[in-house]
Amino acid sequence: MPDSHNPVEGKCKKQVPTLRLSPNAFFSAARIICGLLLALFLLSVHAHAQSGLKKVRLALPTKTVSFLAFYAALHKGFYKDEGIELEPIIMQPALASTAVLTGDIDYNGAVTGVIGAAVRDRPMKAVLFTVARPLQYLMSKKEIKEPRELKGKKIAGSSPGGTVTFLTVLVLKRLGLDPERDVLLNPMGGTGASRLASLESGVVDAVILESPDNIAAQQRGFHELLFFGDLVEFPQNGFGTSEKKIRENPEEIFKMIRATLRGLMFIWDKKNQDQVLDIIMKEMKPISAAMAKESLGQVMRVITKDGSVKPDSIQVLIDLVRENTKVTRPVPVSQVTDFSFLEKAQRELGLR
Repeated sequence: MPDSHNPVEGKCKKQVPTLRLSPNAFFSAARIICGLLLALFLLSVHAHAQSGLKKVRLALPTKTVSFLAFYAALHKGFYKDEGIELEPIIMQPALASTAVLTGDIDYNGAVTGVIGAAVRDRPMKAVLFTVARPLQYLMSKKEIKEPRELKGKKIAGSSPGGTVTFLTVLVLKRLGLDPERDVLLNPMGGTGASRLASLESGVVDAVILESPDNIAAQQRGFHELLFFGDLVEFPQNGFGTSEKKIRENPEEIFKMIRATLRGLMFIWDKKNQDQVLDIIMKEMKPISAAMAKESLGQVMRVITKDGSVKPDSIQVLIDLVRENTKVTRPVPVSQVTDFSFLEKAQRELGLR
């Protein structure tokens, strides 16, 4: 006969204690759950809103502090305020202009490339300038103390046919040196770090560097021969686009300009200096706080306050491109620029 007393069965029959909540505890738990559900809903709405941003591609020739206006506007969310998800892409200026014309890129951040293309009758225009003078430095070996000592030396410029190479030719002429006979100008693509490496290895005697690469060169004992911005005034950075986009999407251009102008305004506001330094350190890393501060001081010498530059300085750039591309016909500033969007944004932001 089976044993009527089964200890296992007895254990199974034991009742599980039930959780009893007081009315106050119940309502507190309900509020917490509702709060969590609301937070999840808001996150979902925010994610949906973010996914609704329009992706816009901006080509930049390199990553240097001279493009600080774009980085500031990007980090502070000014482009997102305009419904734009900005995607900076590193691309050689001439190639970027071609990509703008084919629609693969929306804007070329090297206005020298934009104007260079426009001078050669390609349907492009510059619409904004963020840098009024070239932020390039001629750095040399320690033993070269004066520009005249460059005679017979090798200099590494920018990419072949690049505006910085043209600029170097102009600067050398103003220093009394013949770019074709007195020096060997070696156009060299790549980054500032790679050009600095060529100086360290002894492949060249001098290089053209932007900030903060010039600071790194000084820290390694190389000599600053000159600052190009002291000798030449022409706009170097900003952005331009195709005439097709100007006709078909003027609202986007206006929004891009308005956001970038807010970036410039943010940089010029002294109370934002710590935030600006933080942006430089994030974008130019690895870079020390001291180097970031020195780099900021250098870029403040050349950036514009309202996206405008002198028409005469634009003409200097136009004529420099004409000379080096064998374009003999006159090219007026109006042929390579469209300031209608900039002027509208300046009025709206109280800059004019």
